Amino acid sequence: MTLYIYAQSGHNQNLDRVRRASVVTNILKEFEPILCTCDYRASMYARAELGVRDATSVDTIANMPNTMERGDVLVYDSDEPTPLMKESIKDFCSLSYEIGLDIPKDIINDEFFQQHQTPMYEKAIFFGDDDYSKLILQMTKEKIDLPLLMGHYFFLGYEKELAPIFDTLIEEEEYTQTIQRTTYLLTSSINACIESLASGNNPVFFEREDTNYDDAIELISKYNIPTIKANTLEEIISQFDQIIKNYPQTTKPQKVDISSIKEAIKARFELIKSIS
Repeated sequence: MTLYIYAQSGHNQNLDRVRRASVVTNILKEFEPILCTCDYRASMYARAELGVRDATSVDTIANMPNTMERGDVLVYDSDEPTPLMKESIKDFCSLSYEIGLDIPKDIINDEFFQQHQTPMYEKAIFFGDDDYSKLILQMTKEKIDLPLLMGHYFFLGYEKELAPIFDTLIEEEEYTQTIQRTTYLLTSSINACIESLASGNNPVFFEREDTNYDDAIELISKYNIPTIKANTLEEIISQFDQIIKNYPQTTKPQKVDISSIKEAIKARFELIKSIS
């Protein structure tokens, strides 16, 4: 029996699902889980940056049965499954868990709960992991006096177009320390917002016009994260500066406990071992 953890991903979407799934993968590492993503670069990122030991890529969650065997365990973070497909997953797997239903979406790496006294940046922007349509350039007409944390899926050579616009470009490998040590983070990633809050910082969430944020609404409300929606980056930053002047009281995230799920998986593995 094998434990698989699936995260929907791709070059034109962020890595929030992959980061959440990687946290779960590391919590359940004693079962030697295999993280599956839809994009090879995402699985490489999980191994290189998120501490995942074993990761591979599959096209869609619908192809997981071609990789798995009946009775395996599956944890998944995806909006691909229809209600009928979810029933099929339950029938095919001995145990299955959905991130966002059985596991909260605000699960983040424990390292973000470590407080850092000295900030690296007072303010910074994390536009997101992706910018397939080069939306930053479309939204910006003036020089932005803020550092930009580069996205994992930004085009090769994109930094040459962005360098004249932003004060500093921060390499994607510095993601974790930038989130941890930026006092005011302006970002379109709800996952980054929660990581920032856990680190003792003050995130501001902005909605990109090319992204669906239905899954973020509940978390924004839960943590009272200030939110911006505007057509240009200049307008967004103007609102950002106004919010900073009177930053609201937010709720600090707590560590998510999935010990009951861990125990259930352990019992299943021990049962199969005793039978075999």
